[in-house]
Amino acid sequence: MREESFWRGAAVVGAFLAASGLCAQPAPEAATAVVPKRLVTSERFMVVAAHPLAARAGYDTIRRGGSAVDAAIAVELVLGLVEPQSSGLGGGGFLLHYAAREAKLEAYDGRETAPASAKPGRFLGADKRPLDWPDAVISGKSVGVPGLLRLLELAHRRHGKLPWASLFEPAIRLAREGFPISPRLSALVAADRFLPLDANARRYFYLPDGKAKPAGTLLKNPEYATVLERVAAGGADAFYRGRIARDIAAAARSHKRAPGDLVESDFSAYSAIRREPLCGGYRRWKVCGMPPPSSGGFAVLQLLEILERFDLRALKPDSVEAAHLFAEAGRLAYADRNLYIADPDFVQAPLAALLAPAYLAARGKLIEPLHSMGRARAGNPAGVAANYGPSEPLELPATTHVSIVDAEGNAVALTASVEAAFGNRQMVRGFFLNNELTDFSWAPEEDGKPVANRVEAKKRPRSSMAPTLVFDEKGKLTMVIGSPGGHSIINYVALTVVNVLDWNMDIQKAIDAPRMGSRNGPTELERGTKLERLAPELERMGHSVRIRPEASGLHGIVRTPSGWAGGADPRREGVALGD
Repeated sequence: MREESFWRGAAVVGAFLAASGLCAQPAPEAATAVVPKRLVTSERFMVVAAHPLAARAGYDTIRRGGSAVDAAIAVELVLGLVEPQSSGLGGGGFLLHYAAREAKLEAYDGRETAPASAKPGRFLGADKRPLDWPDAVISGKSVGVPGLLRLLELAHRRHGKLPWASLFEPAIRLAREGFPISPRLSALVAADRFLPLDANARRYFYLPDGKAKPAGTLLKNPEYATVLERVAAGGADAFYRGRIARDIAAAARSHKRAPGDLVESDFSAYSAIRREPLCGGYRRWKVCGMPPPSSGGFAVLQLLEILERFDLRALKPDSVEAAHLFAEAGRLAYADRNLYIADPDFVQAPLAALLAPAYLAARGKLIEPLHSMGRARAGNPAGVAANYGPSEPLELPATTHVSIVDAEGNAVALTASVEAAFGNRQMVRGFFLNNELTDFSWAPEEDGKPVANRVEAKKRPRSSMAPTLVFDEKGKLTMVIGSPGGHSIINYVALTVVNVLDWNMDIQKAIDAPRMGSRNGPTELERGTKLERLAPELERMGHSVRIRPEASGLHGIVRTPSGWAGGADPRREGVALGD
């Protein structure tokens, strides 16, 4: 399909969605519907993203000579338009990049930051108790300095091939010409009681009678197009310096429920950071993820390396034994994550000690074969556990993940977010502001000890985002994976890695497979799946079992003998496209 015909008018856009099966799909997140997806194979490259129009933008970018980073930028800018509840210019993200020729892996941190005026008691009321959920999340206080555009710009400077401005063209065209509202977006808009309170969101998403515009309605966003045009011409400075930054800060400060304190200087001071990826061994593979302030890479590695001492291949994926082991390993990983991980510019977690094989072997021995340990306690391999109080801050599942391998074998795993669905529910210049600061621990102290992830000025809140790359024993890229899902991202990604590496599933079957695990609380089993039948036996083993819907949005790529295979989560609206 030629690019010029693809973008010609709303009729063609709608036809593409219909051909993708999207217009006929129910709303996966709102109704937790599952829409079957097929495994996609290719010889040269693969793009997997949360919306067909976004995946197509990345596909076309690589077809015209773009790199994996070029494609990721084009994809994410379209996602900010067609999946605005999950990510966008008002949010941030984390990106892993693998350069095939140099066999070099890099991590890019575009996490939001707290304003320079932020104080540890930001989310405490006058009585020193944590605020109610709406007063914290649906507020100006929850808005951090967005990091996405600085992240994309930094990655493009190092790994882009096509001109920066050209990568904005697909999103600009869609914003000007319109796109059909997807079933999931329509359902989420209809279900959100806070979204209509914002005048801009109300005009954009709702009919005059107050009802949400139905799926299939053509939606145009000229304000978003104008912002993209300015950033395309002037780089990220056009966003972080001047009128756009001023408008975002003013919106946060003028929030009616709880005004924030962002100012223009918070934007001009922001920078994305290149960091060293966090890598570890799992059987014969090397697994790499994001370092702090994301806890995703750390916790995925811990969980996998704790499981390494068990013969998972001898177990069935849907067995009581497998669910027990995975949940118990998760308890241990989340316990350490909750105590130690925070912004490394403020708190130096003892990562080497926490990932040491001897320590993880000892942690694994805490798992009893026939009985749950209940709530796990954090370990203390470096003798510093007494310095911190534990924390379990709110993390909400409105996030997106993009997996890409380009024609030269370069790869990107990008997870981006605005935190809750539609962020703090403020729409400014055609995009939503994040509520990422509620990822900080709301209480700055626990048991008289400072919490590592407490609010501090210019600090980045801890995240669970886990863009992940896997390499074989020869150093060849084997897998690209990631997911949305709040705290559950860690379990989603780790289980999918196990599904592929231990249980030999293809990437689509690995993503389709029922979700299970524990976040150091109840053992969670996915509602409506065959895992539900495991509940009685797990309860006899001492597990507190919760049956719940899962809103993962896993997007993955696995190397095959002839090229690549891509899989998209049936719980959402994503697709894989390759050539």
